[in-house]
Amino acid sequence: MNFISSRENPNIKLCQKLLSSKKYRKEYGMFVLEGARLCLDAAGEGVPFEFVLVSSGAFEKNPDELKILEKSSGGRIFEISPDLAQKLSDTGSTQGIFAVCKTLDKKDITSTICNNGKFIVLDNLQDPGNVGTIIRTADAVGISAVLLCGSCEIYNPKTIRSTMGSLFRVPFIENCDLREVLDEFKKKGIISYAAVVDFDAVSLTECDFSGGCAVVIGNEGRGLPDEDAGMCDKKLTIKMKGSIDSLNAAMAAGIIMWEMTRK
Repeated sequence: MNFISSRENPNIKLCQKLLSSKKYRKEYGMFVLEGARLCLDAAGEGVPFEFVLVSSGAFEKNPDELKILEKSSGGRIFEISPDLAQKLSDTGSTQGIFAVCKTLDKKDITSTICNNGKFIVLDNLQDPGNVGTIIRTADAVGISAVLLCGSCEIYNPKTIRSTMGSLFRVPFIENCDLREVLDEFKKKGIISYAAVVDFDAVSLTECDFSGGCAVVIGNEGRGLPDEDAGMCDKKLTIKMKGSIDSLNAAMAAGIIMWEMTRK
């Protein structure tokens, strides 16, 4: 197994570029995973690996896991110094395991939006933690797909971490046009709801989610623009009983997804 100690090594430089820049992730069609759990989840779901970097100490702590990663990467696994692992890490305390992967196959809207499916549309969400948490919750309750319109990049390291591996199981499409998405819903007979803070909107608990349905979640601070909400078939709201009038976007999406899929 080759040992890498220099920051000038091409694999190290590539990894640093991918971790630091959306531009490079898009240009190379690759992204980076950090940590044993994420890397193993990706291997289990058949995500294409380019290569794996593992710090010296991680070899001793994770021998069985590393055999799986070695197989998934086609033997392209390299040992790196603990100092290099710390420099690459996007977290405060690293396990010293990194996988450079190819971005997942891009899906088209027509084939992703199926009749009678349950969908969440994220309209201009900008917090990676919120987007990752929503994808993780979508995985938990069985949402058909997550569609991102003008939202933060799904391959951002913080987004990936927040998904806790659900990124590899939940169908998603990035960079969607909201109008195109809503038009496709209409063609498939799927009712679209705008999630809004509006006393006159239909209460979430009174919505009929028995057939195909989709809910559009707006920006963390501004919510859904009136124009975007107006393009949806209906408006829904989570009726509040306490002293606040709105919820964190990920929390609101989680409550809505539970209602969408519980019957």
